[in-house]
Amino acid sequence: MRRAWRIVKEKHAASAFDGEGAWRYGGRWNSQGTRVVYASGTKSLAALENLVHLNPPVPFRYVVISIEFDDTLVEKFKLSDLPAEWTEEPPPPSTQVIGDQWVKEARSAVLELPSVIIRDEPNYLLNPAHSDFKNIILGTPEPFSFDPRLL
Repeated sequence: MRRAWRIVKEKHAASAFDGEGAWRYGGRWNSQGTRVVYASGTKSLAALENLVHLNPPVPFRYVVISIEFDDTLVEKFKLSDLPAEWTEEPPPPSTQVIGDQWVKEARSAVLELPSVIIRDEPNYLLNPAHSDFKNIILGTPEPFSFDPRLL
């Protein structure tokens, strides 16, 4: 079993796996209008993925949620198959197409991709509309706080 982590604002804990935020705003691996859920392979990477979006740093109450899934639910996207500009900010359309196509084709419940922050560590996209999403084990939200020195 693989384990991943998702950190969200406490007020969004109940809806942390509906893909609403990604659907509304898009992200590196999806365009606006495509529902996915972002998670990270380690709790520390999940924290970093949140911190890069806190500008200016505003304190919120957060929770961390563990996620467990079997390897059979995962498609791995190879670093060598990514477009040359995959790390650019804002995210280029070429990376958003990767997630959009994956969702459209319903190829798996989980897509493993490298993190821009730490390329050797995985981030995961979860497809809440995939029939195997029900086989993903979602943990109970637990309080999470960032060390104030990071903010």
